[in-house]
Amino acid sequence: MKKLWGGRFTKSAEAWVDEFGASISFDQELVKEDIEGSIAHVTMLGKCGIVSSEEANTIKSGLLTLLEKAKNDELEFSVANEDIHLNIEKMLIDEIGQVGGKLHTGRSRNDQVATDMHLYLRQQVDEIINLVEELQDAIVEQAEQHVETIAPGYTHLQRAQPISFAHHLLAYYWMLERDKERLTDSLKRINISPLGAGALAGTTFPIDRYYSAELLGFEKIYENSIDAVSDRDFIIEFLSNSSMVMMHLSRFCEELILWSSQEFNFIEMDDTFATGSSIMPQKKNPDMAELIRGKTGRVYGNLFGLLTVLKGTPLAYNKDMQEDKEGMFDTVKTVKGSLKIFAGMVSTMKVKKEVMATAVKKDFSNATELADYLASKGLPFREAHEVVGKLVLICIERGVFLSDLPLEVLKEASSLFEDDIYEVLKPETAVARRKSAGGTGFDEVRKVLAKIKQTKKS
Repeated sequence: MKKLWGGRFTKSAEAWVDEFGASISFDQELVKEDIEGSIAHVTMLGKCGIVSSEEANTIKSGLLTLLEKAKNDELEFSVANEDIHLNIEKMLIDEIGQVGGKLHTGRSRNDQVATDMHLYLRQQVDEIINLVEELQDAIVEQAEQHVETIAPGYTHLQRAQPISFAHHLLAYYWMLERDKERLTDSLKRINISPLGAGALAGTTFPIDRYYSAELLGFEKIYENSIDAVSDRDFIIEFLSNSSMVMMHLSRFCEELILWSSQEFNFIEMDDTFATGSSIMPQKKNPDMAELIRGKTGRVYGNLFGLLTVLKGTPLAYNKDMQEDKEGMFDTVKTVKGSLKIFAGMVSTMKVKKEVMATAVKKDFSNATELADYLASKGLPFREAHEVVGKLVLICIERGVFLSDLPLEVLKEASSLFEDDIYEVLKPETAVARRKSAGGTGFDEVRKVLAKIKQTKKS
């Protein structure tokens, strides 16, 4: 088959070479964007008189026919035509005749593919932002049910202080909020038009790049044609932001996996998001959480893959840049799938309040309450810290907990202890007293939930 660019060549590549160099196996994902970009381009060509109105209308009609066929999965792509651009151009010529060859006037595949990816990512980032919000909603719904559910808080995976379980869940809400802000901000770099930049130097035709950008809903155009066709920063930024999203999901997954183990037993995952063992009948494995945790590495790999591809490429376009797409497509699919699964896991998980309540009564997570109690009565905190540390050691030696120690033992450690210390040591009291802004106190958590709801309304 003769290539659309084959005029200068006297030999054709063998089929296996064509297959190695072709991108149609994956960039057909951009079919909708490619046709929409072409419709805007030919509309601009007609407006500027570069093609006649009749030619522009004929080409647009052909493109709309192809777009309808694309929506119905009726297009057949060929490796011989290399990529999505040449496939569509060949189909257009077959559909309307040689006038279809005028579509490519004033542009190159270099600015065309960049335009396609800007259009594609703009749509996908919007959808991912919506999915992040759906997961946030699921977190808020669980948090509202568990403001006064008390759980052990951890540092170094060691029991630290009792906290509101809602407070713990809402930590992930705010991580996702930052993710959403980063994704939203990235749209400023995505929503820029490279169309009309040509291969790298612009074109001699009197095109109107601002008009084609307007037709496609872009906010502005690239001001430098070389930068327009060689820029992949917007994809790297997307992959970086996606890596952050996946890192946050992976951390949450790790906790869900731990909490659903028999050792913790704080939650139970819904059967929909778990699987069994082929040999051990009793098993209920949190496979979806494990899979999301594993897929995080896949997204990281896509980021580092593209960074590595681009680090040695001179300006402007190079064939290396064909490697920018598969990782982008894969990341979109992975992130969207992970967010959908996660919203379901969070909204359906069963929280075992009683198990959590028992856990905070059988540990030393209330030790800080003793130190704060002594400090509030005038003892320097460092001295209070040492006093409580010795009391913890006594408990360990006796096999009891701080609330089990008789008042006389506490008074031997410090005369500042009074009868009210046992109320202070209760987990409920420990949590409720933490009223500082952003703290785990029940009232503070309710304030935060009210603030979140108010923000969503405005």
